[in-house]
Amino acid sequence: MKPKHAFPTTAFLLSQEDIPHQWFNIVPELPKPIDPYISCVTGEVVTADELAPLLPGELLRQEFTDESWVDIPDEVYEAYKLWRPTPLRRAVRLERALDTPAHIYFKHEGTSPAGSHKPNTAIPQVFYAKQDGAKRVVTETGAGQWGSGVAMAACLLGLESKIYMVNVSYNQKPYRRVFIECFGGQVVPSPSPDTAIGREYLKQDPDNPGNLGIAVAEAVEDAKGRDDTKYVLGSALSYVLMHQTVIGQEAKRQMEMAGEYPDVVIGCVGGGSNWGGLALPFVSDKMARGLGTRVVMVEPTAAPSMTQGKFDYDYAEPSKTIPMMRMYSLGVDYQPASIHAGGLRLSCVAPICSVLLESGVVEARAVAQMPVFEAARIFLQAEAIVPAPESAHAILAVIDEALECRKTGEAKTILFNLSGHGLFDLGAYDKFNSGQLENA
Repeated sequence: MKPKHAFPTTAFLLSQEDIPHQWFNIVPELPKPIDPYISCVTGEVVTADELAPLLPGELLRQEFTDESWVDIPDEVYEAYKLWRPTPLRRAVRLERALDTPAHIYFKHEGTSPAGSHKPNTAIPQVFYAKQDGAKRVVTETGAGQWGSGVAMAACLLGLESKIYMVNVSYNQKPYRRVFIECFGGQVVPSPSPDTAIGREYLKQDPDNPGNLGIAVAEAVEDAKGRDDTKYVLGSALSYVLMHQTVIGQEAKRQMEMAGEYPDVVIGCVGGGSNWGGLALPFVSDKMARGLGTRVVMVEPTAAPSMTQGKFDYDYAEPSKTIPMMRMYSLGVDYQPASIHAGGLRLSCVAPICSVLLESGVVEARAVAQMPVFEAARIFLQAEAIVPAPESAHAILAVIDEALECRKTGEAKTILFNLSGHGLFDLGAYDKFNSGQLENA
């Protein structure tokens, strides 16, 4: 006899043999091609040779490949085994707290050693940099999740790492800096005195809060100035989203185990990597099979690139050394408010996301900081997991969908990406709990 108050199955777990052996590349399936990248030097279509001093050769190949599947190197696959496959969980307690007929599932990427989805691409990028002979990698980071992933990857693969961390996050999240340093990474607040562009911004404003664009510019300048260094990028480019599709491939198998298929797929978006990692395999299904699945990208009102930006050519960073891309953008000099979701303070979004949004395949919405933290608290108190502020943007959209189901009585299946934990974000939660958080 079944217990009177039995819960449905809540955890769907795969074995290490189920870790995907290939990354999925959606670019050949897009409803229209990504527009060519334009060189900031020549004004013409950029060539791989121009980018070779900055990026590893294999990553350049992957950025422009028309292959639908790219093999995961054995060394990367072995590193993935440290935490993959990640669990898929049904949020039954959240469903009951919301009194909704919806079924809510989340892919929990916060179980990685770095606490987020970022190592899925950090490890291959650092691997390819080492393969090209680099001794050192540099990058930018907002809230510090990407910086943590890069420092972890560099530590595992025996390279040095330097992280330019957006100044406001450097001060908001001191334990993220400590975490990066524990992996051997060097962290500096951006803008910094270590680069020419950093010194220029500090000259204009010694208290400049920084943004991801400035941090990108500093990292790029650093990489270009040293022959032993390669630049690694946490979001936006096509190969970054491709590496992240291990998330969605696993999630598809786990949803089969659950006996359901999502009616709605949701993820937060800064540049687009965690959303793309979960959503793109489902977007492929939607386009190929004519499914009615809604795929939602959630951004902050502080950086509403998709809901208020223009779909046009723009630079991703203010030094204008990375090629121009056609994408949704607020303009390269846009300065977002200093919200605690540092990974979402970006003025532009990946070309893949932009093409899918412009084509009407997916949708976007912007949400403000206070309701985001309110949603995070509801989730935390139901599921006993502290979500990263970035992930909480997706949670707010999930809760809104679930409450709509309560109104209509429709039992939709909702899937979202819990892209990271918020254990290094307790300072933000403290401000929220004490009423000091602003609704940016």
